Amino acid sequence: MNTLFQHTSVLLNEAVSALNVRPNGIYVDGTFGRGGHSRAILESLSDEGRLLVVDKDEAAIEFANQQYGQDPRVVIRHGSFQEIGGYADELGWNRKVDGVLLDLGVSSPQLDDPERGFSFSQNGPLDMRMDNASGITLQEWLGRVSADDLALVLRNYGEERYSKRIARAIVEKSKEKPIEGTLQLAKIISEAHPRWEKHKHPATRSFQAMRIYLNRELDDLKEGLEHIAEILTQNGRLVAISFHSLEDRIVKRFIQYQIKGDEIPRGLPIIDTWEPKFKKIGKPIKASKEEVDSNPRARSAIMRVAENLVV
Repeated sequence: MNTLFQHTSVLLNEAVSALNVRPNGIYVDGTFGRGGHSRAILESLSDEGRLLVVDKDEAAIEFANQQYGQDPRVVIRHGSFQEIGGYADELGWNRKVDGVLLDLGVSSPQLDDPERGFSFSQNGPLDMRMDNASGITLQEWLGRVSADDLALVLRNYGEERYSKRIARAIVEKSKEKPIEGTLQLAKIISEAHPRWEKHKHPATRSFQAMRIYLNRELDDLKEGLEHIAEILTQNGRLVAISFHSLEDRIVKRFIQYQIKGDEIPRGLPIIDTWEPKFKKIGKPIKASKEEVDSNPRARSAIMRVAENLVV
């Protein structure tokens, strides 16, 4: 594992405070990364407390084993937080978990290591898998995707206004000769993009979209949230940190549904039998100016907190 690539946890103190950690409680860090949030949680746990750490990334799990493999309070699992229900069932933790933390999106070590293929500013292979032991690479996918399907991904997962134009350019170049690396792909996207946003690389949205699609990030989030609702104990908390509007929208709507149920169309008679399953804790929290100044990747972070009401 390359230890040169470090990760600074965003909203560290705010997230751990929102979990309201009890010394003998049971907690889950669904996106371990390099363990910043886990480390802070463990500082508040007694010998009776327990922490499950989960990550798709083999390098993150290797780091977790190095740091906490001998800590009896810590359980380590290589996988997606979408599997959190199965892990809780395996451990006998259903309706016993006091808090779940999700720090969503790509981690700094993944972005900073060009060999992972996430960066458009450093050249690397077209990979982009968070779990680079499974799934198809970006190179493989681009070699067979149609322009229409690629455009759909760029629009739905990157909110890219010029998705069709960019998708056509990528597919046409791929047919001439396989695209060799992330810098070449970023150049193709940049040349096809007619209107660059100030202070934003023109490939930003496209790279985000392809990463989200290949790693099933939004599907995992939707499924994972449903499982979290089933494993939290009464007064157990969900703390979710999002870094773009698509993630935040899913978290926000999930919490709203747990509070209010399905939205009733206008004009229909209302028979209110829904009992709230969650309650919101405070308002959404963003990183302070001081944190953004020291860690620019925190600028888009937004944290939402909810508490389970179900016994």
